[in-house]
Amino acid sequence: MSAKKKTQLATGAGGRSAPASTSEFGPSVKDDEVYEEVRSEGASKEKAARLANAGAARGGSAVGGKGGSAGSYDDWTVDELRKRAKELGLSGYSGKKKSALVAMLRDH
Repeated sequence: MSAKKKTQLATGAGGRSAPASTSEFGPSVKDDEVYEEVRSEGASKEKAARLANAGAARGGSAVGGKGGSAGSYDDWTVDELRKRAKELGLSGYSGKKKSALVAMLRDH
């Protein structure tokens, strides 16, 4: 197939872009595979869509390499964990043990 024909198929005969392909999970999700994997790990729909779309736009390795180098919550004291829970606006953290606080912060 000629390059011109491929371009016509991709953009339509009038030169306009064809409608974006729709995902099984809606038109805003760009990578169904990543979306499904992240959802199966317990992430919210919003977070899964955000990660799937970031990976599609910048490439999975670029997204995976992004971020800081914060220490593990397991290394934090209970007071530090409670302070972080308060910063995030979480509730019900005051009576929790360290392991429950760590789980709460990871799952918020």
